[in-house]
Amino acid sequence: MAAVLMAGKELAESIRAGVAERVAKLAGESKSPPHLIVIQVGDDPASTVYVRNKVRTTEKLGINGTLHKLPEDTAQADLIALLHSLNRDTGIVGVLVQLPLPKHINADAVINELDPAKDVDCLHPANVGRLWLGNPFVKPCTPFGVMEIFSKYGIELKGKRAVVIGRSNIVGKPLAALMLAEHATVTICHSRTADLPSVAREADILVAAIGKPEFITGDYIREGAVVIDVGVNRLPGDGGKDRLVGDVDFASASEKASAITPVPGGVGPMTIAMLMHNTLACYDYQHS
Repeated sequence: MAAVLMAGKELAESIRAGVAERVAKLAGESKSPPHLIVIQVGDDPASTVYVRNKVRTTEKLGINGTLHKLPEDTAQADLIALLHSLNRDTGIVGVLVQLPLPKHINADAVINELDPAKDVDCLHPANVGRLWLGNPFVKPCTPFGVMEIFSKYGIELKGKRAVVIGRSNIVGKPLAALMLAEHATVTICHSRTADLPSVAREADILVAAIGKPEFITGDYIREGAVVIDVGVNRLPGDGGKDRLVGDVDFASASEKASAITPVPGGVGPMTIAMLMHNTLACYDYQHS
């Protein structure tokens, strides 16, 4: 039986439509729309694409979106000073610092200076703590999107064995926390995990979030497992045009999996949709 393709595009469209409806309702109540600030330091090509898509989406949904694009050589102190200014501005409900930052800037030190109430991607330590304690007011965008895909496609987590390959603070760790909250038994794997294929084959639900193109093949997947591919990697394609692939070798994995997310069109569209959702969550938190 062919694997069910768990596409995120239609689900993301539904979430965006809900956000647009809520923003329109605020306008009908003569309230200002939520204002999201996106900060990009430097000209990383992937970051530029992501940032452009985020700002465009705010415009489509009626959210005020502002990009602060800073030079590559921006000093850490100047970036933090900007954050402090945005923290004080009561007209701004959400701030996103696009990662990665240039090497001379300590990302942790910067995130620590962000007002937790305006942290739309749940990266501030206070919000990470709330996440692991089970009472977050905002959830990390990409893991949140994965959880919405589980819900959309009726993937039951309770009692299931989940294996997450990747331990980043942006995807792997917070996704593990969210799945634990839904009563899954979660194993986090990484580059030093012994016999990774064997561990992966124990999974009812396998999540790949390691940033290595097509690394996870069918040999890593137990028959009938659900596979979530969070990776987005660019490889040379025909005609000199890059092609997007995930961390999973889709062809071999789909022969084993009962359900699988594609790349592109799987988890990717959900990330920006959940960012828009989180902007409203921050608005509600600040106005409660």
